[in-house]
Amino acid sequence: MSSIDNGKIQEDDISLGQLLNTLDGERDAPLVFYYDGRPVKPGYHITEVKAGQFSALDCGANPEAWTEIFIQLWDIEEGDRTHMPAGKFQAIIRKVTDHVQLDGSAKLTFEVSDGVRPMQLYCAAMPILSAGTVHVSLSPRPASCKPRDRWLAEENSKAAACCGPRTATRGCCA
Repeated sequence: MSSIDNGKIQEDDISLGQLLNTLDGERDAPLVFYYDGRPVKPGYHITEVKAGQFSALDCGANPEAWTEIFIQLWDIEEGDRTHMPAGKFQAIIRKVTDHVQLDGSAKLTFEVSDGVRPMQLYCAAMPILSAGTVHVSLSPRPASCKPRDRWLAEENSKAAACCGPRTATRGCCA
């Protein structure tokens, strides 16, 4: 089995550490997550934080291992609450680390539900500070065929190397 490799986070994913580091200077700023084209309601809760270590075999019989952090958001309206400040989010994560080991380099997955619809999985983009609010876009976490994804990345890399400026040692674009 491969050793744990958290370096394979997709370019549209962020790790828990990246999110927390970005929030460091914005403790009082409201933290607003966006999914399915809309922001979470101001009363949202973090209902669970889970850390998992996974070992798997993909459809190409390639073994893999990684860690992943799951943050569950309950998207509800509750009284006259406002969006959670970034500092409160950080405090919740710190409290979790008193009981659960969280790897800052782990892939970060958000589980979101309004308490009626089934929970759905999302990956998070880098937070953006705008008008005194921290905005984090969540996009659906799609299934994929990892061998195909690796092959496509390799082919794209070859094409980029081949079709760059021509040098004496590379003549493939001739």
